[in-house]
Amino acid sequence: MRNVSLFDLAGKKALVTGASRGIGRSIAEALSAAGADVAVTARGLDSLDETVAVIRAAGGVAHAVALDVTDVGGCRAAVSEAARLLGGLDILVNNAGVEEVCSSLEVDEALWDRIVDTNLKGAFFCAQAAARQMRDAGRPGAIINLCSLTSEVGIPTAVPYGSSKSGLLGMTRALAAEWAQLGIRVNAIAPGYFRTAMTDAFYASEAWQESMLAKIPQRRFGDLRDLHGVAVFLASDAAAYITGQSIPVDGGFLASI
Repeated sequence: MRNVSLFDLAGKKALVTGASRGIGRSIAEALSAAGADVAVTARGLDSLDETVAVIRAAGGVAHAVALDVTDVGGCRAAVSEAARLLGGLDILVNNAGVEEVCSSLEVDEALWDRIVDTNLKGAFFCAQAAARQMRDAGRPGAIINLCSLTSEVGIPTAVPYGSSKSGLLGMTRALAAEWAQLGIRVNAIAPGYFRTAMTDAFYASEAWQESMLAKIPQRRFGDLRDLHGVAVFLASDAAAYITGQSIPVDGGFLASI
């Protein structure tokens, strides 16, 4: 007999940041397909129309919430609004992020602040607001941070991004240790090479693609659907005794270097 109840998210309420496209949108769709009611965020509400429409067309519940994660007050307000719309909050996926390829000798303060404030500071204050909601409601929860291969290895021309994602991994572990007593699990997913709007510039080079594929044991780039299973797993009761961990989804890249 098949038993999938551990992975069932029916009745769960999930918030996914940066969900207008790419990884965030794909994860929001996966959580909805597993039964969760979902709120999705982006800086502009109009950019979320397609995400919300796709989820609702599949029979799911979806709400759009405007959020610029570099605004701390906005993080708190958006989490509160999502909890109001959903009737509570059980899951947060911190996906909102930015990247810009730049020589470390040319990085200026504005670029550093834009990347680190979005990828790390914003993730912390969204997590803090979500944890307060979960604590005050007396309900356990799961927080999933989107880390990166740059959380583990140094990538040239990605110093601000790598710094933010390394910090996000450290934050994941520290919050997991602190919030376990509240019944809140904090884990991370570290995607490998996935083609999205944010990374599309890399894939314009055939030489770069060939070079990277040679380093990936599975000899292919990630498909967004490759993230669905791990996202649902970490959000579900199947991962009830897992916290403070980062799971690479990279076709074996980190294991082979």
